[in-house]
Amino acid sequence: MQPFTGQSSVLNAVFAPLRDAGRADTVVRRIAEAVTIGLVAEGEQLPSESDLALQLGVANGTVREALAILREQGLIETRRGRNGGSFVRAPSQGLARVHRDRLKEFGVADLRDLGDECLAVSGAAARFAAERAPADIRERLDPLVAALRTAGTPAERRKADARFHIEVAVASQSVRLTRREVALQAEVGPLLWLPGDEAADADAHADDHHAVLVAIMAGDAASARRLAEAHAVAVAHHLVRAHVRLSGD
Repeated sequence: MQPFTGQSSVLNAVFAPLRDAGRADTVVRRIAEAVTIGLVAEGEQLPSESDLALQLGVANGTVREALAILREQGLIETRRGRNGGSFVRAPSQGLARVHRDRLKEFGVADLRDLGDECLAVSGAAARFAAERAPADIRERLDPLVAALRTAGTPAERRKADARFHIEVAVASQSVRLTRREVALQAEVGPLLWLPGDEAADADAHADDHHAVLVAIMAGDAASARRLAEAHAVAVAHHLVRAHVRLSGD
């Protein structure tokens, strides 16, 4: 049985076959990214070792080693018995403290550099998505814009935001851009959607997403790129402001 139900193109991208097959640390990073972004929820069961190995294109032993590392890191737990398996263990409150401390420790120059990378990746992805997007791009992205507007928790906002960006990268039909977007969302998302005053404005972000979607649907590559880059700049500015507030506490 596949514990993941209704696999989306985003999950397929996160768990795509590895190019550097055989590296347990790469498997660890892929699963940790999925957990951090919120694509795999707390308490959700991961696929079996054999299913993960098949999906990622690695040996069963590599997955077994990766799961052992994730258990040591406290991201998953293994339950025995008939209904046993590996389950995500990521208590939101503890993670929020970790991410708040991480944002506080960042330097302003580091945050601006992170924003530059977001600008480069998301801008290129939006441009190519406008040129290459499949016919069902609106059906993929519209629900994610709505989900960001109606999300009631930071975790739900983080998931909707990350999925939108990754779906755009998937639509760009660039494997490398998609992988970079996944990694960036795992790094930026938890810092952007912290609980409390440091959280981003979900409505403003949803407006930006909708504008990018409209440009992609129109096939306007220049506008799609410009809008995605402007959004990345806004994200970087928010992170710098949040960092300054936290550093002043």
